Amino acid sequence: MTERVIRVLLADDQTLVRAAFAMLVESARDMEVVGQAGTGREAVELARTARADLVVMDLRMPDLDGIEATRLIAADEDLAGVRVLVLTTYDTDEHVVEALRAGASGFLVKDTRPAELLDAIRTVAAGEALLSPGPTARLIARLLRSPTAPPVLPDGGPEGLSDREKEVLTLVARGLNNTEIADTLGLSPLTAKTHVSRIMGKLGARDRAQLVIVAYESGMVTPGVV
Repeated sequence: MTERVIRVLLADDQTLVRAAFAMLVESARDMEVVGQAGTGREAVELARTARADLVVMDLRMPDLDGIEATRLIAADEDLAGVRVLVLTTYDTDEHVVEALRAGASGFLVKDTRPAELLDAIRTVAAGEALLSPGPTARLIARLLRSPTAPPVLPDGGPEGLSDREKEVLTLVARGLNNTEIADTLGLSPLTAKTHVSRIMGKLGARDRAQLVIVAYESGMVTPGVV
């Protein structure tokens, strides 16, 4: 069986940073760089033309920042399968949560180790969210203190979920993967995965990252408690 190759688009306004990331990604047998963008607008255009599976997106770029670029990619039906992994200088950057709201599937700090970046790309490309529970909880707590912060899913909420689905959603928000959720609730990993998929369908969530924000916004999980 031919191994699936992850098509990666790199978006960063610093040429040297892009070059370093490109060398790293190309060193992995299961990845290839299909484009490089120096602005957010270029990232959106290349996501449409380069058939990328995943965009590694810097938050701060000229012309169109990483948040707006992520929002445009997530809102484009033709790019429904494209995932966005955002990069930030600090894990306490409040713009990370804005990016998650916009449709990003996870975030990493720029000084992460090379092997961790490659693992993160694989995780997000596989449809999982990449969230560090501690920093994510602090970021969401800060965001929720803003009275003008709009809900990530204005037409949906956890009220329509079953009790079991609410349990699963709470564990997702605390950073557990499907195997850990299964162990906690005494389920099979497949059943846990099915529950997560049904919850996403009921809430209209793009991925697990949005489920985390919904859980915090609805009060199911207390910010800062993971």
